[in-house]
Amino acid sequence: MTWRAVAAAAVALAGVAAVAVWRGSAGPELPSPTAVREAWRPSVARLLDRNGEVLQVRRVDLRGQRLDWVSLDQVPRTVVTALIAAEDRRFPEHGGVDWTALARAALGQASGAPAGGASTLSMQLVGMLAAEGGPPPGGRSPWQKLGQMRAALALERRWTKDEILEAYLNLVGVRGELQGIGAATRVLFGKSPEGIDEAEAALLVALLPAPGAPAGAVARRACRVASAAGFASDCATVQSLAHRVLDGPRAPATAPGLAPQLAVRLLDGAGSAVRTTLDARIQGVVVDALRRQVTDLDAGNARDAAAVVLDNASGDVLAYVGSAGPASRSREVDGVAALRQAGSTLKPFLYGLAIERGYVTAASLIDDSPLALETGVGLYAPQNYDRDFKGTVSVRTALASSLNTPAIRVLELAGVDELLERLRAFGYASLGQSGEHYGHALALGAADVSLLAQANAYRALANGGIHGEARLRADAPAPAGHRVLSAAAAYIVSDILSDAAARAPTFGVGGPLQTRYWAAVKTGTSKNLRDNWCLGYTRDYTVGVWVGNFEGDAMRDVSGVSGAAPAWREILDALHPRPSPAAAPPTGLVSMDVRFEPPVEPARTEWFVAGTETGVVERAAPAGRPRIVTPPDGVVVAIDPDIPPAQQSLALEAEPADAQAIWQVDGSLLGRAAEPLRWAPTPGRHRLELRDARGAALDAVTVQVRGPAPRDLSAAD
Repeated sequence: MTWRAVAAAAVALAGVAAVAVWRGSAGPELPSPTAVREAWRPSVARLLDRNGEVLQVRRVDLRGQRLDWVSLDQVPRTVVTALIAAEDRRFPEHGGVDWTALARAALGQASGAPAGGASTLSMQLVGMLAAEGGPPPGGRSPWQKLGQMRAALALERRWTKDEILEAYLNLVGVRGELQGIGAATRVLFGKSPEGIDEAEAALLVALLPAPGAPAGAVARRACRVASAAGFASDCATVQSLAHRVLDGPRAPATAPGLAPQLAVRLLDGAGSAVRTTLDARIQGVVVDALRRQVTDLDAGNARDAAAVVLDNASGDVLAYVGSAGPASRSREVDGVAALRQAGSTLKPFLYGLAIERGYVTAASLIDDSPLALETGVGLYAPQNYDRDFKGTVSVRTALASSLNTPAIRVLELAGVDELLERLRAFGYASLGQSGEHYGHALALGAADVSLLAQANAYRALANGGIHGEARLRADAPAPAGHRVLSAAAAYIVSDILSDAAARAPTFGVGGPLQTRYWAAVKTGTSKNLRDNWCLGYTRDYTVGVWVGNFEGDAMRDVSGVSGAAPAWREILDALHPRPSPAAAPPTGLVSMDVRFEPPVEPARTEWFVAGTETGVVERAAPAGRPRIVTPPDGVVVAIDPDIPPAQQSLALEAEPADAQAIWQVDGSLLGRAAEPLRWAPTPGRHRLELRDARGAALDAVTVQVRGPAPRDLSAAD
């Protein structure tokens, strides 16, 4: 018997067996094209802005890279032509099984010749549907292959040719973890399917039989595909493309985007899309402004920045940039939500509380001089931003110029617990400790707060003392507002924060805090230059900017004015192409001309809460005999031997100052009490006395000094 006869007999026997199995098996359960499309889930989730524009795409499903379902009308005809020419030439004519190709493959196998492909696109799709939860997959045995053929014939009876092609192109594995034409063209060619050309179509189809094949093998196959499809692209062009795409660096399936930290916060399920309140244009402006500013601060060791923009009326978050430093070492940190030390940014709420309760007015005079307060751990002696004291100043100047000792004196009037309660009402939920824990340092921002809470608290000032939650998701209900500060007090605080002249003693004239439109602004710098803040608002928007290092290391010579304020100004300028006026004053306010006695500040027109107005503001003269106001009795002072002695002196101050009174330390004359005196302490217990001209004791305190005697650094090598 010849080999042809053997082959014919084998084919006949296989056919009889196939018919028997065919008739005895049930028809496969097949999903509809609609069900397959609806079950498709991209491996990413999308963060959208308020208008539906994509801000960020986040990979959620790690099993494969898949993008949105691509309809067949989005696929160039060149791709379909190449696919049919290379994988299933008789696809338009057969009913799911290419009997001619199948017979040729069987004869070739019987004769020992290389096996030819007989699997149609429909049969391959059946296997893909099995992986997606469809009918049982085909396999390598004749009986498994028979089941696949039966499923393919059933598929062709229920699906159109276009539906088969569309599903195939979306479900097929292309290379590595890429699945579907959408992800494949985005990663391999950096474009959507609509934009690929003939050479790219040939390369895409050449990958399908062996997605993991070496670039050289794929390049040779791509040449054959292009030739079979009748493309004009020459082989050299196709091969060059193949090596460039497969051997070169891969483009990410998703762009880095504009809001990666917010995407982590809001996105979870694969295929989900969350519409936010953000505006893509404003988000882009903020990202660019922060990147430029941090780049400019490179010499100051500032690597990170964050910012948020709020719509005052609605509470919508229009921009949310959690990290924007090009040299950041911790890009995953969300700087909008992270807790950082507040610095001087809490002062407006302290003064607002004191003005509302009538403890002070904007014209009240307050002493900016050295101050030392006894605490449980020693002496607390705050310093000003510029290391200078201004003497007697008005509340307006004290707040606008961010003076520290006046803030402590106002806190003495308002009370730590009362300020803490008010800050919580403004939305500072992170302030969970007691007033005793924070102490007087709360007035100077010794508390950890988030940028979003900060900006939203300042939005309450912009809204006349009405606080409401900020809104991030477009589908969230509009937040209700409630009053946390009187409208009159909020207006006065805003007027002070917008006063460039009152700000000048500390910050000078002009600079990034000066705008061409009305704006109220406050900066803050935390201890050891770890955090820079700039928070401010116009009638329509509130902008908050933070600059620093997520790891907590200090910056060098970077303040709130030089660090965060330039970006704050750039963002607000972009939001206000035209002048924006101040809000109208509310009822309950009185405008009055005032003068000061003595004239420590020029006469001016001032705002008052009705009932607190006055035309003349006088500095109260201290009454009674002189007494020691600093240091307090029983204070404990620690000496650091590594700090020069001149920088460790202790302030001695009497009130009222008296040129005839003298200071004595342990019975030795130190100097006169006409003005504050500095004393270099030495270890031990000391008695400080204030005596009059006749030597009679006026007041006395004891001071305990701990630590080694300071080294005389002037004699060191």
